[in-house]
Amino acid sequence: MIDAKVAVVTGASRGLGREIADGLEAAGARVARVARTAEYRCDVTSSEAVARLEERVRSELGAAQILVNAAGVFGPIEPPSKADPERWVETVAVDLIGPYLTCRAFADGMVAAGWGRIVNVTSASSLHPPGPLGSAYATAKAALNQLTRHLAAELEGTGVTANVIHPGDVKTDMWADIRDQALGLGPEGEALRQWVDWVEQTGGDPPRKVVDLVLEIAGSNVNGRFLWIEDPLQPPIPSWGDAEASQPWRK
Repeated sequence: MIDAKVAVVTGASRGLGREIADGLEAAGARVARVARTAEYRCDVTSSEAVARLEERVRSELGAAQILVNAAGVFGPIEPPSKADPERWVETVAVDLIGPYLTCRAFADGMVAAGWGRIVNVTSASSLHPPGPLGSAYATAKAALNQLTRHLAAELEGTGVTANVIHPGDVKTDMWADIRDQALGLGPEGEALRQWVDWVEQTGGDPPRKVVDLVLEIAGSNVNGRFLWIEDPLQPPIPSWGDAEASQPWRK
C-alpha cells in the first residue's frame, strides 16, 4: 500500500518520530524526515517555513501522500496561573499549530491525487480528567483531536483520511523530561511520579506498536477516529462515538 509513496514525518530526528520514519522507510516509502535538526529542517510553527517545506518535498520527492505529525513537547508542569507564559504558548504552538500548518500545506496535494493519509499523534492525556499540571500539553492535544475531526469531515469522500493516534506509554525523551520535572515538584507531582515509575517498571509500550498502527492506517479507509495501538499497557479510553450529536435544528 505504501511502496514508493512519499511520506512526511515531523519530529523525525528522535523518539517516536524517528521510529515511525524508519518503519515507513522499511515498508518502501520515500520519507522526508522533518525536524529542526533533520535533513528537512523546518520550524513547524512557522507558516512560511512549512510552505517552503512543502515546496522542497514536492520538488525533491514528489507530492506527499502520507503525513505523520509526531513533533511534540510536553511543556511546563505547573498550574496554568503559574506556568511561564512563553513556554505555555510554545507548547501549544508545537503540538497544535504545527500540525495545523502541515495539514494545511500538504492536504491539497493529497486530495488532487485522490489518496492520502494524515496521522496526528495525540495523547491519552487529552481524554483524562483535567488536573492542575501539564495544562498546555493536554489542552493542545485535546484541540488537536478536534482539529483532526474537522479535517476528516472536510476530507470525507476524497480518498484522503485524517486520524489521531495515542502511541502508548512509551519511554522516550518526553518521558525523561516529565520525570525530571516531576522530581522537583512537591505533593502535587505525585501522580506524575507514579506514572513515570510505572513506565520505568513495565518498560513502557514497545515503539514498534505505533509503527504497526501507522502502517495499518495507511492500508485502511478509517477516518476521523482516535486510534490506539494493539494491546496497550493503558486500556483504551472512550473518545467519541459514531452517532451524531442531537441537533434539533438540522433537517
